[in-house]
Amino acid sequence: MKTLSVGESAPQFSLLNQCKQSIALNQFVGKKVLVYFYPKALTPGCNTQACGLRDSKTELEKHGVVILGISPDSPEKLSKFSEKKALNFHLLADEDHQVAEQFGVWGEKKFLGKTYDGIHRISFLIDEQGKVEQVFRQFKTSNHHQVVLDYLTQK
Repeated sequence: MKTLSVGESAPQFSLLNQCKQSIALNQFVGKKVLVYFYPKALTPGCNTQACGLRDSKTELEKHGVVILGISPDSPEKLSKFSEKKALNFHLLADEDHQVAEQFGVWGEKKFLGKTYDGIHRISFLIDEQGKVEQVFRQFKTSNHHQVVLDYLTQK
């Protein structure tokens, strides 16, 4: 698994969101985009992470950041997730994990003694020109939003 690095061009993609609308990365040229990958909607860690971003959206927008959450869930499951947690940003369905593979976040994982392939919880800040500005790997689901905000305010 080779994860994208700072300075590399972000892969262009188009995925369906929780409303079954096609959302493409190139719709946000001229803005920063936080592309965050998470394993599964409506699970405790993913709920915590998404709600932190939801509650920080206004602050992130002050820095010109748009939030895109990507998981291998279906648009229907993402719709339930968005509705249940009152999420205020796009959740994108990468059911065949092609986008996750392009970003280098799909690979072997271990959980409770089992080994399987899945999404690694990594986020990318894409700059206004479509290049990776920062990669966030070290965070807890409860402080992900703060790690991103701290990075933005320290620039």
